[in-house]
Formats: sequence, structure tokens, C-alpha cells
Amino acid sequence: MTKLSLCMIVKNEEENLSECLESVKDVVDEMVVMDTGSTDRTVEIAEEFGAKVPYFEWCNDFSAARNAALDHVTGDWVLILDADERLNPNVVPQMKEAIADENNLVINIIRHEIGASQSPYSLVSRLFRKHQGIEFARPYHAIIDDSVSQLLKKESHWKIVDLPAIAVFHYGYDPETISSLDKYTRARKSMEDFLAKNPNDSYVCSKLGALYLQIGQEKDGIKLLKKGLKLNTADHHVLFELHYHLANAYTRQDEVEKAIKHYQKAINQEIMAPLKLGAYNNLGIVLQQGGDLENAAKMYEASLKIDPNFITGYYNFAMTLSAMGRLGDAEMVYNKLISLNSNYAPAYQNLGVVLFKMKKLPESSAAFKKAISLFESQGYYQEAENLRNGLQELGIWEE
Repeated sequence: MTKLSLCMIVKNEEENLSECLESVKDVVDEMVVMDTGSTDRTVEIAEEFGAKVPYFEWCNDFSAARNAALDHVTGDWVLILDADERLNPNVVPQMKEAIADENNLVINIIRHEIGASQSPYSLVSRLFRKHQGIEFARPYHAIIDDSVSQLLKKESHWKIVDLPAIAVFHYGYDPETISSLDKYTRARKSMEDFLAKNPNDSYVCSKLGALYLQIGQEKDGIKLLKKGLKLNTADHHVLFELHYHLANAYTRQDEVEKAIKHYQKAINQEIMAPLKLGAYNNLGIVLQQGGDLENAAKMYEASLKIDPNFITGYYNFAMTLSAMGRLGDAEMVYNKLISLNSNYAPAYQNLGVVLFKMKKLPESSAAFKKAISLFESQGYYQEAENLRNGLQELGIWEE
């Protein structure tokens, strides 16, 4: 029987680790949780779950730590998780079927980036056969892809497959969490050092270029992303990232034609549809702002076909339908959004506007009141006050 091992590196993760290990305890046959210097209860929690807890002295190199953890794995297959991730129980049958195939070497899995509204899905190579030829590379954004590419040149019979269902939920995209960990500074330094030694690496051009855009270094980001494209990589995932981030940069600079071109090129890459969600949505926004409402609506519809639970897609689609005068359709989309997220205050506010235009005054008033109540309960007091004042000026607000 195929033995599956969990392999992790951790440091001061007492708040996250229990839920992570709970999500896999009945799925894996072994847990290796390598500690890199915790001063809280992380080690104790891991031991309570029966994990092996070796120690690794942190050296600012994620790949070195992950490879050291791999040395302690005894299973046939390895599942890599971080403490802020959870395994989706619904994917376990498909996962077990995939690792039972004797020809499979790597199983790429979809990770749901909770809190990342623009690009809520990513594809990660976190499930792979324990093979002496597979190891992590790169000090930041540590990946096995480089070693796998080299291995396939020698052992071409292996297969790399993509698991289509969402396998992992990632909760590490909260902006406050990222800021508190000083993540950007550490990431930039690590990737800049790597790029200095590997100037023609399109993957790091993509990741570092995107990071530059995040921290406001627009010119450096665009330059690096363009360089990545000039390297003519054949990796569709890297090409998607390069085009997508370039399009985002051009959008912020109001270079609409360039933005549209790169979003379209991103969408045309041969990658799994959920990974394109951000490109469809952002292209829709650019088209919407430029007045091309019909094609904007098509982009949002495409995003919702990919993910029927994509809240941002519903919101943008409804706003576009409203601007097109399709008020009845906009009402239906807002109601669908609210059925998925009943605490989305702006949806109630915009629904109130649509209902008011449709002369459904009692329903409109109820939607506005709900919006104000939610704004206040969520701490958005200024938004609540602005909406209340606006309604009073229109003569349609009663306390």
C-alpha cells in the first residue's frame, strides 16, 4: 500500500498548526514537522499529533530547510503544507487515486488563496513521489520544478498531472499578516540575491517583478517582467504570470491598450481555467471603465462559469448590467451574490439603487437599511454615514 507523508517546515505557528494537522491526520501515514527555531508551543503541538519534529537552524533559505525536512520522510509520496494551509477533505479520494498510479511523479494541486479577491487560485507542485532526484531549489518561493525538469530528461517515462479540484485552502493572504511578518522585505532581498546569480531566470523575473509592483516600484517591476518575456520561456504558467502582472501595471498607469493586450495573452495561455480568474476579472474592469460594457459583461460571465462562487465576479457583473440598463438582470445577480455572502454591505447598497430605479421602493428601502446596518456592524461608520446622508438628501430615508 502506498504510504503518504506530510512534510512541513514551521516556526512559531502555534495559532495555525493544530488546524493544519487536524486536516491531514486521517489522510497521511506520517507527519514530519521540522522546526526552525520556535519559541512558542509549536513543537509541543506537533508532538501531540504524533509528528516527527526534527530541528533545523534557520539560514534564510527555504529550499535548504525543505530539503532537510525531506531527509526525514520515509513515505512513498510527499505532501507539502504550510501551517496556514488546510487540506480539503473532499479531494482526498482523487488524491489517493492519483498517487496510486505507478507512472505519476508529480501531482500539481490547486490552492485556494483565501482573502485574495483578484486571483483566488494558484497551482502548486506540492504532492510528489519521494525520489532521490527531486529536491527543492531557490531560497524564496522554493519549488521542486527545476529538479523535476532535470529528472525527466533522464527518466522520461514519468508523468506530471494536474488535480482539477481545489485541494488546499491557504489563509496567508491577509494584508495585516503579511505586513506584520515583514514578508515583502525578506522576499525582495532573497529574490534579488538569486536574480544576481541567475539573471536569465524567467520565473524569478515574474515573482520579483510582481513584488516590485506590490511595493510601488512600478518602473523596476515593468522592466523585470518585460525581461522575463524576452527570455522566451515555454512554461505557460510563467508566461501567464508575466503577462498578468504586466497588464496590472499598465492598468494602474492608464495604458489601456497595453493592459488589454497582456490580459488577453494571459487568458490565452494553456493553463487550468481557475488560474485565469484574476485575468478575466481584471480585463472586465478595464473594459468596463472604458465603456465597453458588453465585452466587460462577457468577461465577468466567463469568470463565473469558471467559479460559480466568485463573489467579486458577481459584484462587477451586476454593476455592469446596471450600467447597461439591464436592471432586472442586475437585481438577480446581486441577490445571487447576497445568497453566497449575506454580509456584503456594498451589494445591498447597490441593490438598493437598482430597486429604486425599478420603483420597488419598499424593497429598495430595506436594502439600503441592511447596507447601513452592515457597514456599522463592520466598523465602516463613514460609509454608513455617507449612505444615510445621501438618502436623506434624496428624501428617501426614514429613521
